[in-house]
Formats: sequence, structure tokens, C-alpha cells
Amino acid sequence: MWGNKVSLVEQIKGGISQRIIEALEKAKGEGKISFANLPNFIIEVPREKIHGDFATNVAMLMTKEAKMNPRQIAQLIADNFSFKDSWVEKIEIAGPGFINFYLDHKWLYQVLPLVQKEGEVYGASNAGQGLKVQVEFVSANPTGLLHMGNARGAALGDSLANLLDRAGYQVTKEFYINDTGNQIENFGKSLEARYLQGLGQNVPFPEEGYHGEDIIDTVQRIIDNVGDAYLALDSEARKEKLVEIALNEKINAIKETLSSFGVEYDVWFSEKSLHESGKIDDVIKLLKEKDLIYEQEGALWFRSSKFGSEDKDEVVVRANGVPTYFAADIAYHKDKFDRGFDWVINIWGADHHGHVARMKGSMEALGNDPDNLTVILMQLVRLFRGGEIVRMSKRTGKYITLSELIEEVGKDAARYFFVMRNPDSHLDFDLDLAKQESANNPVYYVQYAHARICSILKATGVATPDADKIDLTLLNEPEELELIRKIADLPDEIAQAAKALEPHRMARYAHDLASLFHTFYNSCRVLTDEEELKNARLILVQATGIALKNVLNLLGVNAPERM
Repeated sequence: MWGNKVSLVEQIKGGISQRIIEALEKAKGEGKISFANLPNFIIEVPREKIHGDFATNVAMLMTKEAKMNPRQIAQLIADNFSFKDSWVEKIEIAGPGFINFYLDHKWLYQVLPLVQKEGEVYGASNAGQGLKVQVEFVSANPTGLLHMGNARGAALGDSLANLLDRAGYQVTKEFYINDTGNQIENFGKSLEARYLQGLGQNVPFPEEGYHGEDIIDTVQRIIDNVGDAYLALDSEARKEKLVEIALNEKINAIKETLSSFGVEYDVWFSEKSLHESGKIDDVIKLLKEKDLIYEQEGALWFRSSKFGSEDKDEVVVRANGVPTYFAADIAYHKDKFDRGFDWVINIWGADHHGHVARMKGSMEALGNDPDNLTVILMQLVRLFRGGEIVRMSKRTGKYITLSELIEEVGKDAARYFFVMRNPDSHLDFDLDLAKQESANNPVYYVQYAHARICSILKATGVATPDADKIDLTLLNEPEELELIRKIADLPDEIAQAAKALEPHRMARYAHDLASLFHTFYNSCRVLTDEEELKNARLILVQATGIALKNVLNLLGVNAPERM
């Protein structure tokens, strides 16, 4: 939690909102309008500057209630609006009844001292009001290496968790380890075959086995350590030993790779623990008590069709008595809510879209609000090099791994590229562009802005002056005012992006802020001979650097001091 922080923008919006209510009540008291209840309206920043600093559609929302033309309602608000101490300079009515508010730009001069004072926490708020949120992401099978889908999920999940934390939510990052079931059985068969082959035995490799080179490498390390000691064991015991060692190695490798990508988890949750604790049996029993489980052809089925899951029921226990993956997933998600999370967020690949409705349905069946489970589906990633799609790794002949990507383009470029697009859109990742040191490379463009800021501040040879002691009204060029306004918007950008679960908005904000800074730098000489103006501009430069660094940190990207 970040205290009772309310941004300047929120304060101004709140003031405008209150004055709109007062204007309507005044008009009602004079018999000029009739209404019983006011709608829940919002004050927002228009997309285009010509429409003012803020706008509202309250007049259009009131048309039915007041039985009046929205432009007439808007005019009544404008006529009765109190401008005193509001920063509002003028009001205009546009289109069918939008009300646009234009502010006196002097309010902006409050922003820079605030940024200087708050430093690395500037942009934080209590918008989330301490709501307990769990973000589960990546959760890759620990039988292989992390691929591009895992990489995109890691960047999205970690950035989203950072964003929610900065917006005042209590966030837990979790990785679900798929350490039981068919994939582990096949893993064991693969390991045993490679182990026996490694010791010179001519055994066939199972069709359903994992063919990756990493499996061979893992088994070779086991042979180097224990030799042929496991030959004396029966097959089941041998596979159990091999899986235990290999699984531990694979999970540690996943942890190390994700850590090198800037991702650290709070919880590593074992699927196996659900089976061993009896939680899967418990949830099946609970659903039976609710008459939501029935038997057919020896299997147990969950009545998911009762909860909007495509009119199709789902098997939760096979005829052989083994619970399905879906049963484990129900138990896992029940456990999440039992642990006290108010909001559970999963990041899955788009190929899991059919699983969303049945998971929400199962949570509803258990008495949880399905709206408290949000699933973000992300589309595929295509890698390009030299204008051609890259389909496989030169090193392994298989898919390119996250480790290889980090090695080729670096953590910063990889994370920025993965997070700068809406997860619902396919991502074409241009490896050549990600390595370019030019304005065409978005992450380089943003990082260069921060490095330029550090260079300017360093060139003065002295500490940046105290913003409270400098005449900031000297900053009145359009480029200066636009830059300050963008900085002012940061807390609300973070709060809104967190609420909408859209970390890509922060990448866009960083790019826009960098662009405005470059424009300001090219138009306004910072290290001018006019001492007061120089000091005011240095404070603006410093504030831009703080805002830019804070956003890059949210995205898990470094803010370099030199390039």
C-alpha cells in the first residue's frame, strides 16, 4: 500500500466532478431540470488536445432521467458551474452534449516539486485499496526448456504484477509446477530410455517421449554422478529416482532462466501437493454433495453445462480412477480463493481459450464469484530475422529458447518487445530491430532519452536545485507544458492500466514521454545562460527522468545512465 495518495490530476477531476453535481443541484433547485438520481459519470482526458484537458458525457447519461436534450443539460451545467478555485478556465459544449473543460496551465507548476519529493515512488497510488491479487503466469511443464510463449507470458505477468503493486494492490506472483500426471510419466520413460542408452543398452525410445537434447544432457549428468547404480533397480523405482533428480534440475533451470529475465516468484506451487494433500478428492466430494457430479461409463463428470460451459459436461475422474487435469485445476483454483485472494489472474496461451468458461463455471459451482477469476489469453509470437520467420534454434535444431533470446537481444529489449503489444494480438518479434541502436528500436529510443537526461544533469556538475525554491512559471513554452502534463498523468495512467490489466499502456506511455522529452530538448536549450530559466528546466529534466525510470522499472527494463 502506498498511503492515502491522491494525485493532482485526481484532485482536479474530483473538484470538477463535485462542481458538476453542485451545478445540477442548483439548476434543479431553480426548477430548470428534474431528476431523482444522478448517474455514475466519469471525468476523462480527451484523446485530442483541442477538446480540452478533461471531458465528461454526464449530460448524455442524464437524458432519459431528466427528459431533456443532452446539449440543454450540458448548458445548464456550464451556466451554473463554479469556477472559483477549480483551475477551470473555460467550458465548451461539443457534439451531442460532451462538456469539455480547459484548465489554466498554472496548475502544472505543482507537479514538478511533487515528483522531486516522491522520487522513485512517484506514480504510486492506493487505487487498488489493498485488494489481495494473485497473478499466476508461465507455469510451464518442467520437462523442457522455456520457449517464446513462456517468454511473452513471463514479461506480461511480471510487468502486470509490478503495475498492480504500484497501484496499491497486494500482489502475489505464483508459478504452478505441473509435477504429476501424463507429462511426468512420459518424462520418466524418456529419462529411463536415455539412461539405459547412455550405459550402452540398445533400448527403443518411447514414441510419447521427450526428444529434446536437454534430456540427454540431464541424463549424462546423472550418469556422471551415479554411474550404473540404478540398473539394479526395477523400472518403476529407477524412473522415480531419475524423475526426482531431473525434475529438481529442470525446475532450478527454469528459476535461473526467469531470474535472468528479471522475474522472481513469491510462490512455487506443486500440483503434486494437491494430490498428496487430498484436496482433489475433497473438491470432488464437495461437488458431489452439491449434486454437480454424476457417473457415466465408469467416469465421474462435472455438470459444467449448468454454468455456461458450451453445453458440455467435463470428466473429472477417469474410469480408471485417475483424476483429470481439470479436476486438479478446480482444486488448485479453489485453493487460491481459500488462501484469501480477492482477485485471481491467470495468463494463458490462446490455445487454452476453451478452458476459461469451464474454470469460471467450476468456481461459480463452488460458491465463488466467477468475475473474481480473470484469464488473460495471449496470442502466438513469431520471431523474424532478416525479414524471414525464424522457426528453429541453430544450437538445438528445435524451437528458440528464452535463454537464447536473452543472449541474442538482451533482457531489456526482450521484455519491452513482449509487453508493448496487447496480449490479445499476435506479436511479430523482429530480432534485428531489437538489436538496433537507433530511434526505430522502441526500447533503445526510450532508454536513450533516459541516458540523455542523466548526461544533462551530470553536465551541470552540481545537484539539481530544490523545486520549491525556483520560479517554475518560467516554463511556459508549449513543449515544456506538454511534457509537464505528461508527467502529471503518470499516477492515473498506472491506476487505469492496472485496473484494465493492460501493461502495454505503460510501454506506450514511456514512448510518448520519451518523444515529448526529445521534442523539448530540441526546442528549448536547457543549459542556458539565464540562471533561473536553466534551473527551472533542469528540474523539468530531472522530473522527466524520474517518471521515465519509474515506468521502465515497472516493465522490468533498465533505465541506463549512458548508452
